[in-house]
Amino acid sequence: MSIALRTLDDGAWISVNDSRQVSVSDVWTLTTGTFCDCSPAYVLLEAFVDVDVDGSIVVAHAVGQCLECGTRDSIERLPVGRIVNDDFYPYDPEDVQWLVEPDGERP
Repeated sequence: MSIALRTLDDGAWISVNDSRQVSVSDVWTLTTGTFCDCSPAYVLLEAFVDVDVDGSIVVAHAVGQCLECGTRDSIERLPVGRIVNDDFYPYDPEDVQWLVEPDGERP
């Protein structure tokens, strides 16, 4: 069975199998250096640009702003959930997140 992923409502949601699952209205906690110099960075997402799967991890390309320093930038490959046995399990935005490196850039 395949999983249908897409962005909805001008990037406000990530849809999984035609069900809104992840919203930009949350503040995501990112590890030091992945978005700005804040430790950690509390980033309010403004829009999802794209969504993809890397293995079992659902990753998003998004735009956001750090609530501490004001840095506004894009975020590539933000893990927003995982797929296990054809079911989607979203990550908690408050848990410290990392960025998923593309296959060609992994050590």
